Amino acid sequence: MKLWDKGFEIDGRIERFTVGKDRELDLMLAPFDVLGTMAHVRMLESRGLLSGEELSLLLPELQAIWRSAVEGSFVIEEGIEDVHSEVEYLLTRKLGDVGKKVHSGRSRNDQVLVDIKLFIRDRMIRTVGKVVTLFKTFQRRSEEGKDILMPGYTHFQVAMPSSFGLWFGAYAESLVNDLSILRGAWDVVDRNPLGSAAGYGSSFPLDREMTTRLLGFSGMDVNSVYAQMSRGKTERLVASAYASLAETLSRFAMDCCLFNSQNFGFISLPPALTTGSSIMPHKKNPDVFELIRAKCNRLMAVPEMIRNITSNLPSGYSRDMQETKEVFFPIFDVMDDILDITDFAASSMTVTDGLMDNPLYQSAFSVEAVNREVLSGVPFRDAYKKVGKEIMDGSFHYDGKALCHTHEGSIGHLCNDAVASRMDAIIATFPFDRVRSALDSLQSCK
Repeated sequence: MKLWDKGFEIDGRIERFTVGKDRELDLMLAPFDVLGTMAHVRMLESRGLLSGEELSLLLPELQAIWRSAVEGSFVIEEGIEDVHSEVEYLLTRKLGDVGKKVHSGRSRNDQVLVDIKLFIRDRMIRTVGKVVTLFKTFQRRSEEGKDILMPGYTHFQVAMPSSFGLWFGAYAESLVNDLSILRGAWDVVDRNPLGSAAGYGSSFPLDREMTTRLLGFSGMDVNSVYAQMSRGKTERLVASAYASLAETLSRFAMDCCLFNSQNFGFISLPPALTTGSSIMPHKKNPDVFELIRAKCNRLMAVPEMIRNITSNLPSGYSRDMQETKEVFFPIFDVMDDILDITDFAASSMTVTDGLMDNPLYQSAFSVEAVNREVLSGVPFRDAYKKVGKEIMDGSFHYDGKALCHTHEGSIGHLCNDAVASRMDAIIATFPFDRVRSALDSLQSCK
């Protein structure tokens, strides 16, 4: 069944090529296609384009289809082109001509647009929850490790004293900025394209404000042409936000690969988090962090892949857009898995105390020695040269590991509470309650 069928057969090779993996990927959109249809038929009834009796027949059937999609029993049957066609086919098979009326005033173009936005919104809610969980783990580990020193590095050379509190806290704060970027992407997603039809509106007296409200959107993509142009751009901006998050997690994974090695020995992983070698009995490999790093690097490539598909298209719909699904849809499952395993790993690892007692890291205290000289009245440049000479001739020794770092964001004053307050403020701006309330109301048959 094809919604555009005009009574002639298309060549099988052309059909296979043009459909590609669309039917498979469309299963991910099925619950959201039904939600969009629920909003659309309610709007049609309010404008006199469906009767109250017809609406009362459609809503229970749509609710049943939605349940099957959520529970995983929904299928796109052989010969049915896409999820939109399947939903309409199921309604028509059960209700006859009433089912044929649900497409009035819309196109598959705005259907897939609203489906994708509802899908993204749903998955972003899930991801945000996992980011918050990991943030809390990083902050907890930061507080636990605030008095446990470790060497800090620049240029891969021992630089200055750091702490596990400072290290974990850095990644917690990075997640705050990542969530801020996700919030910006949410604003782009949270606009209703339904009613733009094929990109040029409709002569039906549609009420786009009503569908916007029913679907829990904050507003609409107003211009019908732009609504179509937003496809691809929306996915790229969301993928860019996920890429920012992936960059943070990839960097953390790289640190863990280094810090777990025998040459560093800063952290240790429980056996359950490592893998072995087929010939080297001693090996406990941090494969989980290597895979996190690789998967994050893949995610960081997605925005550019989408840009390459869409950047030179004209206004209006082009079938090229279909190709974005294959690279875009998987990012949500991949990222959610990464967040889960990173949280598990960060919670489970053990940090090493007493690292700075190793003579290898004695030079890390050179700045402390310089500052101590300055505080006793020696000009900074003279103190720098004095300590530098001691290091060169091998006589440098810092006789005490007590550090006095008091400024905000330093070893002695992490300010984790300030970082947490900022995170809370960003979370509070996500209108998740409004979305859930709207969709709960939409799914009722009343």
